[in-house]
Amino acid sequence: MKFLIVLAHPLKESFAASIAKTVCDTLSGSGHSVDLMDLYAENFDPRLTAAERGSYFADRYDLSDIEPYVARLRAVDGIILVFPQWWFNLPAILKGFIDRVFVPGVAFQNDPVGGRLVPKLDNVRYFWAITTTGSPWWIVHFHMGNPMKRILKRGVAAFCSKKLDFRMLSLHNMDQSTPGKRTAFLEKVRRAIGGL
Repeated sequence: MKFLIVLAHPLKESFAASIAKTVCDTLSGSGHSVDLMDLYAENFDPRLTAAERGSYFADRYDLSDIEPYVARLRAVDGIILVFPQWWFNLPAILKGFIDRVFVPGVAFQNDPVGGRLVPKLDNVRYFWAITTTGSPWWIVHFHMGNPMKRILKRGVAAFCSKKLDFRMLSLHNMDQSTPGKRTAFLEKVRRAIGGL
């Protein structure tokens, strides 16, 4: 299988980069093909253009500025997002990636009659997110209601493909984590990815 790993962190030596490397190495070691898309290193522009927004409900969406990213998305069996949660949300560059690449004609089709979204990413069988958050588990789950999982699982993945495996792995309390805790999380990631 082929996987698209989308990394969203501005620091090359970040823990997110270590997670992405672990994911890529584990997948490659299992015989899978890997496409690492480091959004910062590739200087991805997260801003939706006027042409893109203007064509959102048109017969044909304007893909002229994002065609290479769309081609990479269409070529894979699985997507694994790697990112830190900031303010219980996606980094802006990753939000912009979803806004600009998961678009009509690519990830879904607008139904002109019913107003619902018709999934189009039939090639994607796996949609995983591996993330860190500075908050403890109980704040993320009980106080905030785990917003990232809800948004990605119900608000993105479910509208783009009906036949996929969604999974989210999170290292909580990242700001207080120890080297041992981070190493243990990388091993958890390795085991999970090794099962693909």
